[in-house]
Amino acid sequence: MGGDTVDIQLMLGQISLDRGDFSRAFDMFMIAAQSGQPRALNMLGRAYERGWGVERNVARALDYFAAAAQGGDGWAEFNMADLYLAGEGVPRHVGRAYAHYQRAARRGVAKALNMLGLIHEKDLPQGPDPDGARLFFEAAAQGGDCWACLNMGRLCLDAKDPAAAARWFRRSLPLGFDQYWLVLEQVLVGRGDAEFAHILAETRHRLQAREGVAAQQDLAG
Repeated sequence: MGGDTVDIQLMLGQISLDRGDFSRAFDMFMIAAQSGQPRALNMLGRAYERGWGVERNVARALDYFAAAAQGGDGWAEFNMADLYLAGEGVPRHVGRAYAHYQRAARRGVAKALNMLGLIHEKDLPQGPDPDGARLFFEAAAQGGDCWACLNMGRLCLDAKDPAAAARWFRRSLPLGFDQYWLVLEQVLVGRGDAEFAHILAETRHRLQAREGVAAQQDLAG
């Protein structure tokens, strides 16, 4: 199966997901995965992990993630790490999660650096490592992860440096998406600084714009 064909199948699967047609999404991911391409195996693993159009099966999801990771897919490493960190369908194992996040980060997944920061902040067996957490958060933020920008802003607020926090929050805006902007909105509500008020207004503008796009899509059928 050619790469272009697999790309199209994965794209159709994602479109089906966005429309809530989980059965068709699963069919597309399953067909794409027959190619053995790591990205397709990872998406089929996600379908089993999340129960998209199929009965949820974490063990099968891990099998597909492992196959995708063996083929070099960083997101498959990330997805395995998430399962082990949360203890979802598998025993919780911070050490395994850490190792998978490390491999994901080495393969260019900036979000994995943020998760390593969270582990250093509160989940290391030897206790918190705030300096290490900050280094990972900053590396992830520099790599374009909005959640890492939020964590950097949070640390700046804890250090009584609202100006630096505002810079991180503003930097995160174009990197974010609906769920992130909702969280950022809650962080900013009630803060009196004028710069925070400006960022809050821009956050709400982005959310309203997304709601408008979603409404137009609904009308278009």
